Amino acid sequence: MTKQKSKSMIQRRLIPTYIFLGIVSFISVFPLYWMISAATNTSTDVSRGRLLPGTHFMENFKNLMSQQPLWRALGNSFLYAILTTVLCLLVCSIAGYGFEIYHDKWKDRLFSILLLAMMIPQVATMVPLFQMFSKAKLLNTAVGFMLPIISTPFMIMMFRQNARSFPVDIIEAARIDGSNEFRTFNTIVLPIMKPAIAVQAIFTFVGSWNNYFIPALVIQTKSKMTVPILIATLRGADYMNFDMGKIYTMILVAIVPIIIVYLFLSKYIIAGVTLGGVKE
Repeated sequence: MTKQKSKSMIQRRLIPTYIFLGIVSFISVFPLYWMISAATNTSTDVSRGRLLPGTHFMENFKNLMSQQPLWRALGNSFLYAILTTVLCLLVCSIAGYGFEIYHDKWKDRLFSILLLAMMIPQVATMVPLFQMFSKAKLLNTAVGFMLPIISTPFMIMMFRQNARSFPVDIIEAARIDGSNEFRTFNTIVLPIMKPAIAVQAIFTFVGSWNNYFIPALVIQTKSKMTVPILIATLRGADYMNFDMGKIYTMILVAIVPIIIVYLFLSKYIIAGVTLGGVKE
């Protein structure tokens, strides 16, 4: 009887915790539900605050397809996001590995400068970045889109932290056996980095897919616009009479690739967080 009473008391104490978690979960999920529901309703229903799903999704989707270059924007976003992710992971993984494995008196000073760069707001770089790209004739190009984000201080810092768990003895043994640095990195370091690379790939792809600042600064023609630029165009085309159903349909289409990427790579998140246990 004593055990049953103690168990019931514990369950009663957990009731406020469950209520709090339920409220937080509802607040987190409700915007997603609202977006899906709004994509299936007319603009008038969305403006009136209708919460129940409707039957106008296909109508909204057809209007979006007929009035906007949806597939071109999706294709541009896919191309830029995939190329940016691959280049960013390659550059930042090598840089993070180099900052941790190689020892030099100037290394920590240079790394401190990189960390200081994280404190500069991105908006503060808008004018000089535009002037640089304009003089280099990189406006309205894929290179201009990818160049500012293929190497970020945060990613380099994350890969450097990950490199601290490497078995350095194995790397030294490979050097003694005559393996060059690129072969050592490809055959020894990269397999250990796989969970961290998968986690950072999710963040990089999502960040590139949702990036509005760089495309708005660089892209100048409709044929090269990305999904965030298209959404902003829909929102700003007619401020007083814009179609809410069409905008939410565009947003719903835009998040589907992110969900797919996350589902494929989510199993690596826990492994990437627990990489500290690799070195024994």
